[in-house]
Amino acid sequence: MSTPAAIDVVVSEVVEVNSLIKRFHFKRPDGAPLPAFSGGAHIIIEMQDGDQTRRVPYSLMSSPLDTSDYQCSIRRDDEGRGGSLYMHREVVPGMQMTISPPANLFALDLRANKHLMIAGGIGITPFLAQSSQLERTGGQYELHYGVRSRELGAYIDELQDRLQHRLHMYYDEHNEAMDFDTLLSTQPAGTHLYVCGPAPMIEKVLDTARAAGWPESHVHFEHFSKAPPGEAFSAELSESGISVEVAREQTLLEAMEAAGVDAPYLCRGGACGQCETDVVECDGEIMHEDFWLEDDERASGKKIMPCVSRFRGKRLVIAR
Repeated sequence: MSTPAAIDVVVSEVVEVNSLIKRFHFKRPDGAPLPAFSGGAHIIIEMQDGDQTRRVPYSLMSSPLDTSDYQCSIRRDDEGRGGSLYMHREVVPGMQMTISPPANLFALDLRANKHLMIAGGIGITPFLAQSSQLERTGGQYELHYGVRSRELGAYIDELQDRLQHRLHMYYDEHNEAMDFDTLLSTQPAGTHLYVCGPAPMIEKVLDTARAAGWPESHVHFEHFSKAPPGEAFSAELSESGISVEVAREQTLLEAMEAAGVDAPYLCRGGACGQCETDVVECDGEIMHEDFWLEDDERASGKKIMPCVSRFRGKRLVIAR
């Protein structure tokens, strides 16, 4: 089986967190527990948006200690391909949906002496689950959370109540910024670093960690690419013997699935490597949007991640 087995759920509650973020609660129709997960896990939510099926990854923010429901907070993205807009506009309590089992590409390393968490914006969601897990296990941690404004920050009051001195807030509206150099150079030995948020922030933290000599095994980040809309294109699938047409608001992976191709995936965000596919022929340009391939692999034109990357040119032939 190349794709994760689906779970039927019902939307039990939709909560408006602020003007940009809504929280969605999912339960089994019979009330039975959902599969266990650990802090940092994500699920893939399936959306039937007209005649198009979308499958989009979102971090679980609920406590791993309670599997009676799953909770995801989703920020509305007016410039995206439509997944978050569908969730905000169409999803209501009582609606039946399908999700994947949880998968974790951003798990806590429980060998760490301390966990240093850095979050920006909606990147706070996996840390809500991770901090709940660490409270139960007694792990040492601190969380640094940057937001544009208090109104647009998510769960600040809850975090302040739960984390108290372990929470450090930074507000753009007050010209407050994290001092990554100091923060990463003053941690005790055995600390592990976790970062989730906007791409520029993640890259800055990772660059600072490298410069400070952090071991690569102690640095963890979660960054799912948002598959961008773009020009429509076609692709030939050599093993399946078919061609697919990829619409402007569609990914190559979605077009393959719509054509009945059982393509593997785990994150659908260019981070896990499960959908990596060989390029048989390329007369044009591949727009790589993933976080999986190495620079030389992208430059070779021999690999593509169908979940996020696009093509512009005369002919694209891929294996599958």
